[in-house]
Amino acid sequence: MSKYTKQDIMRLVEDEDIEFIRLQFTDMFGSLKNVAITASQVERALDNKCMFDGSSIEGFARIDESDMYLYPDLDTFEILPWRPQQGRVARLICDVYRPNGTPFEGDPRYVLKRALKEAADMGYSFNVGPECEFFLFHTDDEGRPTTITHEKASYFDMSPLDLGENARREIILNLEDMGFEIEASHHEVAPAQHEIDFRHTNALKAADNLMTFKLVVKTVAKRHGLFASFMPKPVYGVCGSGLHINMSLSKDGVNIFNDYSSPNGVSKEAYQFIAGIMDHVKGMTLISNPIVNSYKRLLPGYEAPIYIAWSEENRSPLIRIPAARGTNMRVELRSPDPAANPYLLLATCLAAGLDGIKRGLEAPKSVDSNLYDLTAEEMEALGIEAIPSNLSKACHYFEEDEFMKQVLGEHVHKKYLQEKRDEWNRFREQVTAWEIEEYLYKI
Repeated sequence: MSKYTKQDIMRLVEDEDIEFIRLQFTDMFGSLKNVAITASQVERALDNKCMFDGSSIEGFARIDESDMYLYPDLDTFEILPWRPQQGRVARLICDVYRPNGTPFEGDPRYVLKRALKEAADMGYSFNVGPECEFFLFHTDDEGRPTTITHEKASYFDMSPLDLGENARREIILNLEDMGFEIEASHHEVAPAQHEIDFRHTNALKAADNLMTFKLVVKTVAKRHGLFASFMPKPVYGVCGSGLHINMSLSKDGVNIFNDYSSPNGVSKEAYQFIAGIMDHVKGMTLISNPIVNSYKRLLPGYEAPIYIAWSEENRSPLIRIPAARGTNMRVELRSPDPAANPYLLLATCLAAGLDGIKRGLEAPKSVDSNLYDLTAEEMEALGIEAIPSNLSKACHYFEEDEFMKQVLGEHVHKKYLQEKRDEWNRFREQVTAWEIEEYLYKI
């Protein structure tokens, strides 16, 4: 059942003295975009009559088919709490449509909706609880971002060691004003690194929430004279930032990953879901870890998983089953990072897991030892492989996995792959400071 009607929103705009409405959407690579309208245009927007130039959005459309329309999702209406109380600003998250009234196949939100439709046809609903990490850095005298911090805090430290505590508290208060249910927050392992966890919800809302979360974090950080970065590995020698995805499937309101009759409370469907993700994870990696820098995080010794295995006992494998059972039973994918487009990420996770259920795949044996302590020979004996180690290899597996093309659609698959190959080639052309330091005086 919908939260708002068109009339509800028009009344709220008037009653709450809202002057501007931001019509938000996400491009193929996870950047939040918007078209701002005044209150006088709200009825036109709610009638799906707001148009924009799709050719200006990376990966969207050619110049000769550029007209796109924004269809607001009424249930995403929120007032931005950090804006002025007079002439307030609200937002609506939108789907992107073609002029003929059909969904645009390059809209990431549509890709996720399509995957959720497949799950619904199987009788399932998909619930997700993300854990998103980020850094809070200083800015320079001109307000430009740096990777400098004066902080020395580590995991679970508090003030006065945690210098970002006040900013994190204000972030949480703003998120709660926008309807988030915050479960926990804490300082992470690296200096200036933080995590805020919000309650699991249906996958579409979870993806919307992640986009909103990033906006709130960056906005509030700026108010504190800080810069919030979701870059996976902004600082050498410390842990990078992950985006752990906790997932469950429900049927008729019951979490089907839970099975009280099994010895460890885990259902057959949960194992099949895990097996499906493991089967497709190499092809998925370009979505879950989408930039050159993503692979600087995926190295042994920095708590990021790189081996295709699962466990109930430890956090070194790719997939973990946390201890909670009953309604909180879930499967945690630990490899993604915050650079990922959440709509495409959740679509591929869901589709891969459902493929495991449909094909009746069996998960391999749980690996309950620390994978970082195993030798290459021991890994080979156990049949454990690693996910792609750089963006180029991720592009290769993404292209080779026909399943990814089915999930994302030909438009997204082709455009995404093309851009990521271009990104890798641009990186290869660079001469880095490390190379100069390492080689210049020797050769």
